[in-house]
Amino acid sequence: MGERILLYPKRMDIALFSPSSLFSGDGDGDEEVSDGIFYEEKADNHQSYVERKHQFPGMELLIREFSFHQFNANLLWPGTFAFTEWLVQHQSWIQGRRCLELGSGTGALAIFLRKSFDLDITTSDYDDQEIEENIAQNCQANGITPVLPHIRHSWGDTFPTTEPDWDLIIASDILLYVKQYPNLIKSLSYLLKSYKPKDDNALPPCRNDQSSGLPTPAFLMSWRRRIGKEDESLFFSGCENAGLEVKHLGSRVYCINPRENTVNHPR
Repeated sequence: MGERILLYPKRMDIALFSPSSLFSGDGDGDEEVSDGIFYEEKADNHQSYVERKHQFPGMELLIREFSFHQFNANLLWPGTFAFTEWLVQHQSWIQGRRCLELGSGTGALAIFLRKSFDLDITTSDYDDQEIEENIAQNCQANGITPVLPHIRHSWGDTFPTTEPDWDLIIASDILLYVKQYPNLIKSLSYLLKSYKPKDDNALPPCRNDQSSGLPTPAFLMSWRRRIGKEDESLFFSGCENAGLEVKHLGSRVYCINPRENTVNHPR
């Protein structure tokens, strides 16, 4: 899949472009777009959708996307596909982990990871019923039953889980809204610093798992969208100011974990 560039304002609260802008096709209605995949517009409870077949490493997934969603829960950014390739190459780093995905959108990345590695993964996104229902629809369309567990959470709000036990948090291309960085960092800090292992055999907080190369817990993020370096650095510097360490692993993949003296160790 070739790289596609999107042009958009430097800062915005709601992004106003359709999922078709990811592709070179510019017509309306049913058509074949540049990747040789067909889609059609559907109406369901007054919400318009697009169904596309997307090629992931080793499999094809049928993903239903909103024709438009004010928080971009309809879009599969090109970075998602690059991140899946990186995860396949580093599958030993994530296998056996208990995982939470932030900004799941359509759920495509989580569905791929469950089908490929049988990963214990929970999806999450903005507190919106339509997002949750669409992820469930995509799970069912790709043979995942029961559907993946999902958490509705708006960044910065109180997280609905008082003892988060996810030792790996992942996300792809979620840094679009610069004004949301403080809220994202607040939620991320809570999930990492309040981590409590689900069982006694799990690694204690901030111990490096030598078999995987990732600390526990860790936030693994792929970021390939194009924004100004000044804006991008605001997120990473904000993480460091919040007591988190940032490490670039290459291929625009970053590992973020709490500094040991900032973890709320379980008693």
